[in-house]
Amino acid sequence: MLNKGTFSTNAHSGGNPNKHTPVQKLNRKSAKGVFLRLCGYVLRQWPLFLLAIALTLVSNQLSLLGPEYSGNAIDAIAATDGVDFDAVWDNVIRMLICYVCSAIFSYVLAVLMIHLSQRIVYTMRKQLFEKLNTLPVNYFDTHAVGDTISRISYDIDTVNSSLSHDLVQVMTSLYTVIGSLIFMWQISKPMILIFAFTVPISILFTRYRSKKVRPLFQERSRKLGELNGYAEEMLSGCRTIYAYGREDEICDRFNRRNTDAMRSYYRAEYYGGTLGPSVNFINNLSISLVTIFGGILYMYSQSGAALAGSVFFITLGGVSKFVQYSRKFAGPINEFANILHEFQSAFSAAERVFRVIDEAPEPVDTTDAQDLPDVRGEVQFDGVSFGYTPEKQILHDISISAEPGKTIAIVGPTGAGKTTIINLLMRFYDTNAGGIFIDGKRIEQIKRKDLRLAYTMVLQDTWLFHGTIFENIVYGKEHATMEEVRAAAHAARIDTYIESLPDGYDTVLSDDGINISKGQKQLITIARAILSDAPMLILDEATSNVDSRTEIKIQEAMGELMRGKTCFIIAHRLSTIQTADCILVLQNGTITEQGTHDELMQKGGFYSTLYNSQFH
Repeated sequence: MLNKGTFSTNAHSGGNPNKHTPVQKLNRKSAKGVFLRLCGYVLRQWPLFLLAIALTLVSNQLSLLGPEYSGNAIDAIAATDGVDFDAVWDNVIRMLICYVCSAIFSYVLAVLMIHLSQRIVYTMRKQLFEKLNTLPVNYFDTHAVGDTISRISYDIDTVNSSLSHDLVQVMTSLYTVIGSLIFMWQISKPMILIFAFTVPISILFTRYRSKKVRPLFQERSRKLGELNGYAEEMLSGCRTIYAYGREDEICDRFNRRNTDAMRSYYRAEYYGGTLGPSVNFINNLSISLVTIFGGILYMYSQSGAALAGSVFFITLGGVSKFVQYSRKFAGPINEFANILHEFQSAFSAAERVFRVIDEAPEPVDTTDAQDLPDVRGEVQFDGVSFGYTPEKQILHDISISAEPGKTIAIVGPTGAGKTTIINLLMRFYDTNAGGIFIDGKRIEQIKRKDLRLAYTMVLQDTWLFHGTIFENIVYGKEHATMEEVRAAAHAARIDTYIESLPDGYDTVLSDDGINISKGQKQLITIARAILSDAPMLILDEATSNVDSRTEIKIQEAMGELMRGKTCFIIAHRLSTIQTADCILVLQNGTITEQGTHDELMQKGGFYSTLYNSQFH
């Protein structure tokens, strides 16, 4: 279902709803929901996550033992009865072993977290793309392509960056803060009172700043999505831009959007970036107070005023240990403040991804939906009315009867609703009133897959994927042989061109077949349709990109292709539909004339005027 046609910026006649959905701010409730959902992805990889936690505990415990041995070595040097070199070297060696082993475990942890994050991101991207393939066509009609691609690439990459780096720091910080606090409590209880003053200030300031920063990252993601959408739209229409000499104007528009995106990015990063230095200042203040207060307590202890074992007694090594632990205690708080804005960005990006994943998919088939075997091809529209929005109806009380094997042509001015009829036939949209029947069965009671496989479509906007010509043709019949492909290409009058290529049917087409002409692309899609054995055929301006001589040859091939099939043809070139069994003239969503070519010419109505304007 997910194809180039569905990503069209104007996928249907009669207007298009707003391309951008309203942006929802990531409030506290939604941020909590996003966090819990991300935790769910992490817990799915619970063996790796448990191993990561174990590595975190071991690495940080070893790191926390380092200051203990360092302080003991200082006390051994400052001993009143002389330096105890054995104790000094013993503690120094233990300290070095702890730091080296901690560094090794930290490296393994970092590698493990990258592996874990890649698994999570793979799952998210897989779910997102699979969800896109289940969404109804109207989702792609109302969302810019570039914004959707931005969610698949930029937003998920942002989540990946946060999971692989920031999550490690948070896990490490949490253990380090708790462990440092325990060690400091054991060294000197009075000195901990300093943090009773500085830590609440850090927490309150962080919470205040986070509320201000959170919406800025949501705005940043939205602006970048809009920029990507505009860039994709302009690049796809570069030929038209060059033809009309609008390069400067397009660049100016892009620069305005680029400026908006840059300003949004700057505001988010600026206000998010100020959080770290501010908290760092508070932490540096606390370390300065620790050093001053520790020095006072040490001198107090040396004067003999404080007895060993009392809460006010502290050694020089104890002061050194406390200072080191206070840095370990304050450092993670500062790091957390620095990465908090990255988490805000990741949450905003994840919320945009989850918003797509949570979109309602195309409604499932009803429990009593039937298969569609042995399709005869009898199609009926019974009083069908439809509008893409409730405010504007496109079709009004349309009734069509197509007998098996007959050809129905639909003509009319742009915006009359011709392509809308095709959308309803394929059940890309459901009718607002009336019903559509195939072989007497209402299409809502038929399985969607069976319904759509009953048709072969050749659209005005051709779609070829990166692959060989052979692979593009057999897309219409998965297990077709080379002989069948050659026969289809011959019927489509493209075989001579293909065989003239150095690699023939093995010639690789670039994305969307940009290395061949539009006419050749159209002929290959027609060959694809010829190869398909579907009992019904839809041609939407199928010959619009070929010259008149090729068109005549294709019509001859189409005559054989259409024989015995129910065909619906939308065409502006009236020469292609003169042999149709019934021609419907659609104006303002209403059938104003119907009949054969000769009958409509005799009436002298709109069709006759339109035909004469093309050939006289």
